[in-house]
Order: sequence, then C-alpha cells, then structure tokens
Amino acid sequence: MPPEKPSIETSYSWIRLAVSMALSTLGCVGMWSLVVALPAVQADFNAPRAEAALPYTFAIVGFMIGGIVVGRLADRFGILPPLAGGTILMSLGYVLTAFAPSLSVFAMISGVTIGLGGAASFAPLVADVSLWFDRHRGLAIALATAGSSLAGVVWPPIVQHAIAAHGWRQTHIGIGLFCLATMLPLSLVLLRRQVAHTTTREAASSGDTMQSIGLSPSVTQGLLAVAGICCCVAMAMPQVHLVAYCGDLGYGSARGAEMLAVMLGFSVASRLIFGWLLNRIGGLPTLLLGSAMQATALALYLPFNGLVSLYVVSAMFGLAQGGIVPSYAVIIRELFPAREAGFRVSLAISVTLAGMALGGWMAGAIYDWTGSYASALVNGIAWNVVNMAIAAWLLQRQRRHVVGACVALS
Repeated sequence: MPPEKPSIETSYSWIRLAVSMALSTLGCVGMWSLVVALPAVQADFNAPRAEAALPYTFAIVGFMIGGIVVGRLADRFGILPPLAGGTILMSLGYVLTAFAPSLSVFAMISGVTIGLGGAASFAPLVADVSLWFDRHRGLAIALATAGSSLAGVVWPPIVQHAIAAHGWRQTHIGIGLFCLATMLPLSLVLLRRQVAHTTTREAASSGDTMQSIGLSPSVTQGLLAVAGICCCVAMAMPQVHLVAYCGDLGYGSARGAEMLAVMLGFSVASRLIFGWLLNRIGGLPTLLLGSAMQATALALYLPFNGLVSLYVVSAMFGLAQGGIVPSYAVIIRELFPAREAGFRVSLAISVTLAGMALGGWMAGAIYDWTGSYASALVNGIAWNVVNMAIAAWLLQRQRRHVVGACVALS
C-alpha cells in the first residue's frame, strides 16, 4: 500500500481563507449598496423606477464579466495583482459616482468600475481558496462563498443609515475610501502563490473530464453553466421579490426585509453543513441534494402564506440554497486541473449571476402578466427541475466511469 501523500493544507491556508472571507464581505458591497441607494438615487435624478435600477443591473453585468477576466488573470499572475487592481478600480468608482451629473453616467460608472472592480472579490477569491486545501476543500470553498452573503447581512443597514444621515453621494465617497483603506492592506496577506505540488494528492487527479465523466471540457463546462443559470433563476424569485410579496400580502415591506435577512443568515449557516457534505460525498451529489431541497422549499411558498409560516419557509430556503453555489466550485476542482481553477471556477460561479438577473426579471414579468406570484413560483420550480436533471445525469455518468475504471484495474 503506497504511503499517504502529504496534505497541502497548513495554518496559513486557514488564515488565507479568513482573509478571503473578509475581502469578499467588503468587496461585494456593490451587490447590495446600489439596491439600498435606489430610492435616494431615483429621487435625486427624478427618474422612473426601472431607470433607477440600471446602475445595479450594469454592476451585476460587470461582476459577471469581471469575474471571468480576473479568473484568467489569477491563473497567470496569482490573485493579488488583479485583486489589488480591482479594489482600486472599485473604490475609485464609488467616489466618481458621487459626482455623476446624470443617471446614465452613474449607471455606466457603476458597471465599468464598481462591477468590474468588485468582481475580483467574488468568484476569483473562491477559486484561489480552493488551491490551498485538499482534505477540507469542500468546507473551505463553502465558507469562501459565504462572503458575498455576509456582505448582504452587513452592508445594507450601514448604507441605509449613512444615506439617511448624509445622503447617497457622501455615502458612496465613504464606501470608496473605506474599502480602499481596508482591502489593500488585507490583500497583502494573499501575496504568497501556491506552487506545484507534484507529490501531493492534488497531483493524483489528472483533471481529464473525458476520463472522469466521459465528456469534453467545453461540454462539461457548458452543462455546468446551464445548470448554474437554471438553479439561480429559481433562487432569484424569493430573494428578489420576497419584500414585494410580503407587501402584497399586507404584512408590509419591513417584514419582508426581515424574512430576507433570515434567509441570508440561514444561507450563511448552511455553508458549514454543506461544506462537511462536500468533503464527504463530493460536488455533484451535494449539488443534486441542494437543488432538490431548494425545489421543495420553493414549492412550500405556494400553500403557506401566513406570516409565521413565511418566516419558516424562508429559513428553509436559506438552508437549502447555501450549498448550491459552492458545489459548482468543488465540481470544477474535481473534474479540471488546478492550473485552470481561476478561470473555470470564476466562469462557473459568475454565470450564476446571469440566472439571478434573468430570474428576477422573469418573476416580475410573470407577476405583471398574471397579478400573482404563484405562477412565478411554478416557473422557478420548473427551472429548478432542469438543474436537477443535469446534475443527476452528470452524476450518473461520473459513477459509471468510476465503475468502469475499477473494472479495468481489476
């Protein structure tokens, strides 16, 4: 029996994970601050609600594109150069938006600077964390993805208070200066680059998707992208419309905001549970389980619309969704070589934002058409089922190839 390969995990790996979570919490401010500032921005520019939402839309597009670009750069130069550059760009963008003379200029600056710059703090950081773990990789990835959710818990009340006290323009200047002053020093902890460990368990995986699953790398990545879009179309319905839904039911937007906070809080907590599962059973089984749980939680919104029951269902939905996005990063690391992790993990996670954007718009459009969120929930469940089907099919192929490899070796 060959000796067990040494682990790549060290105490520095865990320090790096903690710093990455902090950086993600700070750098993902753009996902939430623009939503909180929307009413003030709308009033300042005297614009319709749809136009006032453009800065957020442009920023999300920037997050998508920037995550893929930064992932590629991180594969070549390490995470620090693009992260530092993105931090400077994002911080500059917040300051520039404070002097925007029109809503169109504000929206353009948000996309080009806040979105593209902040993207370095999202998917590329998750990919970088995955390179420093092998024994606890699933848990580490799950915790790394929690940063963006933590940003949704931490930033909105701070931004809301600052806007009420000082206005949205001064608040944006403050965010830019604060992120610059905190993120650049923190990012120096990530200066060290991972070296090739030819003697570790990492090298035991060839990263050949043809051998492990019987599909080409491009087809495998494409199927994971479709799956990511489908699950996040479903995920977007409660996340984007829960506050409005509670208003329609007569509970008020404040209750809806509380439910959203409960959902995000339970989503963060579930990272620990799903991180343990990812280490035990792997990426594809965890994705299938999380997707099935999310579909179940979505379906529970249909018969239960009482105040207490909505809190409970929202908590269940948060627990279910917490393990879905980390699963994609683990699947990529299981099926592809480490040298491509930055680009492929960033691509897999970044495209989920397209699903969030599409799902949020689609649920609103269905509501406008039907006057009810019931059809929007059914639509979300249908997209969720497609995600489950892709995950189940890939898992079946993976297990079939594992069995075939074992038979060939016997």
